[in-house]
Amino acid sequence: MTSSGQSPDTRDQAAQDELPLVSQRIWELRYRHEGTDATLADTFHRVARAVAQTETDPDWARRFEALLASGRFLPGGRILAGAGTSRRVTLFNCFVMGVIQDSMEGIFSALEEGAVTMQQGGGVGYDFSTLRPRGERAHSTGQVATGPVSFMRVWDTMCATVQNTSERRGAMMATLRCDHPDIAEYIDAKSGGGALHSFNLSVQVSDEFMAAVAADRDFALVFPCDGLDQDKGDAPVEMRAWTGSAKPVACRVWRRVPARELWQRIVRAAHQTGEPGVIFVDRVNQWNNLWYRERISATNPCGELPLPPYGACNLGSLVLPRFVREPFTEQAAVDYDGLAAAAAEAVRFLDDVIDVSHFPLPEQTAEARATRRLGLGVTGLADALLMLGQRYDSQEARDTASAIMRAVAHAAYRASIDLARERGPFPALDVDRFLLSPFVAALPENLRLLIRSDGIRNGHLLAVAPAGTISLLAGNVSSGIEPIFRPRYQRLVNRLDGPAEKLELVDYALAVWEARAAAQAGPPPALIDAESLAPEAHLEMQAALQPFVDAAISKTVNLPAGYSFERVLGLFARAHAAGLKGLTVFPASSPLGRVLVADSGATCDALVCQGW
Repeated sequence: MTSSGQSPDTRDQAAQDELPLVSQRIWELRYRHEGTDATLADTFHRVARAVAQTETDPDWARRFEALLASGRFLPGGRILAGAGTSRRVTLFNCFVMGVIQDSMEGIFSALEEGAVTMQQGGGVGYDFSTLRPRGERAHSTGQVATGPVSFMRVWDTMCATVQNTSERRGAMMATLRCDHPDIAEYIDAKSGGGALHSFNLSVQVSDEFMAAVAADRDFALVFPCDGLDQDKGDAPVEMRAWTGSAKPVACRVWRRVPARELWQRIVRAAHQTGEPGVIFVDRVNQWNNLWYRERISATNPCGELPLPPYGACNLGSLVLPRFVREPFTEQAAVDYDGLAAAAAEAVRFLDDVIDVSHFPLPEQTAEARATRRLGLGVTGLADALLMLGQRYDSQEARDTASAIMRAVAHAAYRASIDLARERGPFPALDVDRFLLSPFVAALPENLRLLIRSDGIRNGHLLAVAPAGTISLLAGNVSSGIEPIFRPRYQRLVNRLDGPAEKLELVDYALAVWEARAAAQAGPPPALIDAESLAPEAHLEMQAALQPFVDAAISKTVNLPAGYSFERVLGLFARAHAAGLKGLTVFPASSPLGRVLVADSGATCDALVCQGW
């Protein structure tokens, strides 16, 4: 990367030579555009000019380019790969698709919309709760329903087919309500292996269900009456909020199950395979800034963006190690002024992306421009903490992480208010109700007063993505808010034109340490990697940042070998009590793909997100 003081006009080979080999390979494979990009600096030039098209002041192209070239901010992969090219692709990484109508026409229309979206580069999320449970006979046709999981297999096949025509692996998130009659089949859908490879799975867990678990009560599995055969005799009916309905609807009770047994089934599957995760769906909606116009029941594939039907969001990450002054010294400190300034420019950049991006579907265009959601986050947190001399699992580190995210959040909201003053607020803003949302209510009073007087440009501004691929591009900084995987390891990088290449990787912070302290023996004193970290420390870090993130956080809690089922039960209970919006765990024995390799040559299990 070029330094922040270097002019972006000096787009020469020197900048390219500074890249570690893995960054070079990622750029070549994911983000280089053959028609314009000879170097990474050329990529930044292309992207900045394309995004700044919506600006009236031409200097913003230069300022965006300087921001990217400084290495302090990197936008999502779709922006880097697509902006300023002739490709008909979206610049948005994340989508949730529309409500699936429970008919053959509705199901295959939704399938087509998903295929079109993924073909143009978007990852998609679906709530399958609207589909009738297995065995229910349709009164109109007499046919017997095969249930949500059977149709998920159709989606899985579609995604694999789209993947074969694209350089980017398709990704989908499926959710199902905890009170859907087919919830047990859904929970076990991946337990046998070899199924639903293209899906991440999460269960929508309600507060009512968690209360039933705590009280050891039975819990009703239900489905809306208007979607069932009407000849059900005296079966009881309960009113429930349901996917696709603005108000509670009458639901027929299918059967009652012990809530604790169902909860343990969810957690046991997660303990064994890493899936399903859970989404605390009522909390998501209670903390939604736009609670007054939408109900959320699904997320993007990595979980950091709960979105309404046809919701979309574009992503970008502030690269935190670039904001550490005098690393590995007693004077090491976070450049909070620089962080706030970069956050403000990043908000403007991402807001411009909304207006220059293509969208696969008109419904997505309408929703994105009505709410103008952004997903500004951070990456390299663990490296930044190490450079500050703080162990990832310490209270000091959690306090620093909170302070960093608070600074980003407040700078982002202030920048969005400034944009509203300049360009107007987002069209769906109802300022009185917006100010009632818990996240906005917790902002400093001066920001709330400005929102009331001037409005705000974006309905949401913050999300912490896994940022896996762009973290490699940034010099192999630690991904998102994850701990350092290992100080040194080997990684298999797929090639489009041949077999995977094995690359030697050194963590960014360790490389800085070794360059500055070459005469000193041993690793930095505060170094701790993911394998040495207690699962509780993962959860505590996520909880430390969540109050300053208006969307959600992509975070995986690694479970070491031998970590008991009872302790995993405790983790999920702590996640709910800590106010998290969801939780995903990754057991050491998971059968997921293997792409990271230790120095010894042994292959290591690891969850690697696609940088959505």
